Amino acid sequence: MNLPLFSRKTATALALIAAATGAMAQDKPESLDLGVFTFMSGPAAAYGMPGKQGAEVMIEKINAEGGIGGVPIEATFVDEAQGAEGVISEYRRLAEGEAEFMIAALSSGNCLALAPIADQLKMPTIGWNCDTHQLFKEPHDYYYRPNGNTIAEFMAYTLYFLKQNPDIKRVAIINPDYSFGHDAAEIVKATLATMKPDVEIVAELFPKMGSATYQTEISRLAATRPEVIFSNLWGGDLENFIRQAAPRGIFKQSQAVLALGEAVLQRSDLPEGVVVGVLGDGWWRSPDAESIGMASDFATAYAEKFGEDPVFPAIKMANSFLVMKAGYEKAMADNGGAWPTEEQVIAALKGLTTQTLTGEMTFREDNDGIVDQVVGMTTMVEGIDYPVLGNMVRYDGEALLPPMGEDPLAWIGSLTPEFLDTLPEPGSYE
Repeated sequence: MNLPLFSRKTATALALIAAATGAMAQDKPESLDLGVFTFMSGPAAAYGMPGKQGAEVMIEKINAEGGIGGVPIEATFVDEAQGAEGVISEYRRLAEGEAEFMIAALSSGNCLALAPIADQLKMPTIGWNCDTHQLFKEPHDYYYRPNGNTIAEFMAYTLYFLKQNPDIKRVAIINPDYSFGHDAAEIVKATLATMKPDVEIVAELFPKMGSATYQTEISRLAATRPEVIFSNLWGGDLENFIRQAAPRGIFKQSQAVLALGEAVLQRSDLPEGVVVGVLGDGWWRSPDAESIGMASDFATAYAEKFGEDPVFPAIKMANSFLVMKAGYEKAMADNGGAWPTEEQVIAALKGLTTQTLTGEMTFREDNDGIVDQVVGMTTMVEGIDYPVLGNMVRYDGEALLPPMGEDPLAWIGSLTPEFLDTLPEPGSYE
């Protein structure tokens, strides 16, 4: 029987829609291939390997739950210890191959190098750890960082120890001799100059990364006798410093502030009362994490797989996977359920707000993530055989970030000592 013209057109249109729908379904890949960059060798592996392990746990968890939109995740891990040239080469190789998304990188220097390449290759990329506040001085359309930056992080530590030690007069700084260490020192000094200008910096020490001994620096700290020692040493460097400083009484003489200290609590003999944090909100035992209810399951899976509890680099990596997953799910929802293009994923990430294991993350217009800052002091609690965070505070992440486009250090300088009075007290977040 011949169909009327209108019916024939309708049938043809329906057939085209069905064919298109089938084509979109066929475009869904067999796997979502990722490049994941971290340090897997050398002194920095003490920090980088928990990140890798956090990625492995998240991949297993997401795949066990059906993947992302039914697509399982597969990852190629790249060791950042090979240096910037090798990291860039591997990034290009993966981007020009099967990879659809990158989680890169740990090192701030590598992030600064990769961000413009991500734009050039139109490769969606999350910087899972890199903290430098200089990352978004230039705009990047394809590069996102879900974990805040050094301004909020090191302001938080300085504000915390000022709250704890309102009469402080003498501060020493011992940081690694590269941009991360020098930037942190400038932020600490700028915050002190604004909030308590009579504080004297009695020592600024910048040992080389990978130093085998810190005896010269420890002797200087012992001689200058600061009331507070601030440090953002990390990985194997921090472990070595603690191992050498503790027998010489440094942690009894001065209040120590170890910005990345939570990452080594299970492997170092730190006394109670040392200020530590997680460069963001990534403390899996925090009240917010307990309220959300996902972090304990992640920690259980992590401990079963690796024989120890997760530390904040593992949480940062896990949260980055959750941000990526939220971006893909939003892109698919916006795309009628079809697998999204790279451009659609980027559009979905723009301005995204999503829940992580430990709180909430929102991307600003410049693609920098707003996250809260959790700081505390080492304390022993029943049932845990190593120090954990106590006397905690949770600072609002947005309150510690300068407005977009403003010079960060100038913004800190524009604050007044009364800013301290607007912040919650240590111990208020328990």
